[in-house]
Amino acid sequence: MNTFLRIFRHSALILAITAVSALAANREKISIKGSDTLVILVQKWTEVCPQRKNIEFQVTGGGSGTGIAALINGTTDICSASRPMKPKEVKLLKERTGYRGLEVRVARDGLSVYLNEENPVQSLTMDQLRLIFTGKITNWKDIGGKDEPILLYSRENSSGTYEFFKENVLQKEDFDERAQHMAGTAALINAISKDPNGIGYGGAAYASGVKAIAVARDDASPAALPNENSILSGAYPISRFLYFYLAERPSGRTKEFIDWVISKHGQEVVGDVGYYPIAKF
Repeated sequence: MNTFLRIFRHSALILAITAVSALAANREKISIKGSDTLVILVQKWTEVCPQRKNIEFQVTGGGSGTGIAALINGTTDICSASRPMKPKEVKLLKERTGYRGLEVRVARDGLSVYLNEENPVQSLTMDQLRLIFTGKITNWKDIGGKDEPILLYSRENSSGTYEFFKENVLQKEDFDERAQHMAGTAALINAISKDPNGIGYGGAAYASGVKAIAVARDDASPAALPNENSILSGAYPISRFLYFYLAERPSGRTKEFIDWVISKHGQEVVGDVGYYPIAKF
């Protein structure tokens, strides 16, 4: 190789490295922290959004409560949450920032009740779920199953899913002390998939290796499986919105990303992952 060619290639390499470094330096960094329920959806959004070449995303879970605390403390740009912020959290955020925060509904979830695939039970009422998770029904034979003890799996108390289930299904009663509290929906699903007597709850997108059962509002109502029609119509009784929270009104790349998330194309990703859009498009 002659001297000229070596110098040319070396110069081209330097230019390429410089260009890549300049591109990386110009990328806006956006951190999204919070709900474990939302992690798989947020990761998918950040992988396919049109802004991905201009944004360096950092996506972490830890629970809705953890994400809201990070938003209040100023250590995340966006909080992902599977429950609304509480009045005391809004108050703390306003004390720190002077702004009560911005809530953006980004998806819907049919909070699913999961059983092992070998369990013959196909549906339960809301009242039966309350009695099961508060320890008042303890054997599957009492609700149409086998003569086996019911083993409870729950999320940890920093989880928005835990708080939503406690408030809306248990009517604010405490979980039975026998419930095993799992660090994340994936761990809960894995446990139930190996436990023929297990029951738990979690986001609809995690239903792999277990079965989601139909749920009835009461004895007089038909049981419904969590799907788009039952969620949007209100027939499924344990549906909820999933949220982004921000400490200030978004601008620049952050606004572009959020606008895309709630657009028709961003909401198509919601369905691909296994959740449900905020509205029909």
